[in-house]
Amino acid sequence: MEPILIVDDDRSIRELLTMHLEERGYSVLAASSAEDGARLAAKAQPSAIVLDMRLPDGSGIDLIPALRESASESPVLMITAHHDMATTILAMKAGAFDYLHKPIDIEAFDQALARALEQRRLSRAPDSLPVGTSDSLANLVGASRPMQRLFKELGKVAASRAAVLIQGESGTGKEMIARILHSYGQAPGETKPFVAVNCSALVETLLETELFGHEKGAFTGAVQSKAGRFELAQDGTVFLDEIGELSLSLQSKLLRVLQEREFERVGGTRSIPVRARVLAATHRDLAADVNAGLFRADLYQRLKVVTLRVPSLRERREDIPQLVEHLLSRINQRLHKRLRRVPRQSLQLLQDRPWPGNVRELENVLTRAAVLSDGDILLEEHLREAVEPHEPLPAEMSPVRDTRPARGTAGGGELTSLEGALSLDDLERGHIARVYLLAGQHKGRTCKILGISRPTLERKLRKYGIED
Repeated sequence: MEPILIVDDDRSIRELLTMHLEERGYSVLAASSAEDGARLAAKAQPSAIVLDMRLPDGSGIDLIPALRESASESPVLMITAHHDMATTILAMKAGAFDYLHKPIDIEAFDQALARALEQRRLSRAPDSLPVGTSDSLANLVGASRPMQRLFKELGKVAASRAAVLIQGESGTGKEMIARILHSYGQAPGETKPFVAVNCSALVETLLETELFGHEKGAFTGAVQSKAGRFELAQDGTVFLDEIGELSLSLQSKLLRVLQEREFERVGGTRSIPVRARVLAATHRDLAADVNAGLFRADLYQRLKVVTLRVPSLRERREDIPQLVEHLLSRINQRLHKRLRRVPRQSLQLLQDRPWPGNVRELENVLTRAAVLSDGDILLEEHLREAVEPHEPLPAEMSPVRDTRPARGTAGGGELTSLEGALSLDDLERGHIARVYLLAGQHKGRTCKILGISRPTLERKLRKYGIED
């Protein structure tokens, strides 16, 4: 018989629940104070604990951390006569599995107890995945054949100063590959700069000064000289992310820099030598872009001295359990969660998904599920709530499309070929609305997922009329 511990100073409640639970085949332990409850919990390791909010020698909420230490696998069902929001939040934050009000609805109590016991059973099941305590994803994770092949290729080119082109879908970890190449390419004790540039994030005029810098007075607003990313990288690494988005004019300037190994600041006349290693990444098919006249063939040849292809998550589904373990370790630290196990059913749900957004999408889903979870196990229901309804793919995850201006137009010109393109406000409004609905219109959860403050969220909800 599974033991259930009841901690309540109300004798009638203890007797009522004891009779009900014994009729259902449970053995029952009872305590009327926090001190007795803590002692019995540590000794008996009950399958579940029913805990009153108000006890004669303390608060039930204050007792939860001690119970989590002494009986870590025992889910806690909190009961109280009070219906205020603050105590509910405090109880759930302290680690209660569920929160029930007096007078006790026996049907609701039975349902909550069944869920708690099921979670405990799953967390102890031998076919669930234990979540470790790794505090970083400093290295790539994966034991699949595509990843092992990539590891070998990384080992061969890491110590070289040759240019490397990293290809792969969005969310596969191309920047992580670049950082690994940079890290392993240094001698022990060296800390050379790693300078990343997102080529798709800036218009052409700004990107040129970001890459090469500018002299004072080179253009309106250039009130002082500025060093560019190539200069700041010194003898370290320049990582050009999404290089396929460069305009043809900037491609020409970059080609000259790679050929001559020197450049000039915008508005300058002094040649500055390039000492940094150049790594580039793209989700586009650059060979196809070369054939279509969208990317210079000579620059492509310069960049692809070594080409590394990062496999999509669909190509290495067997790595998902290991990825989940590492990602949840990081999520636990970031969200102050205690997720320890992932049942086989939950893992199967994750392995069956297509993951168009790859590892980045997997981490986002796990983060949302962690926010929604109440205990120390990631249940299938949390994952389903985190991934449904299925959202349309963001543009960077969709099949490759050319969204750059036509040849001969300025990089910052009007996108006349993109009829119906959304503004930044439209994109932000849509994203916030989806997350807000996904979080059940819970503002705290929404803030955690979006990584913004409560005042910022409320201001944007009002701005976009989302609450209406």
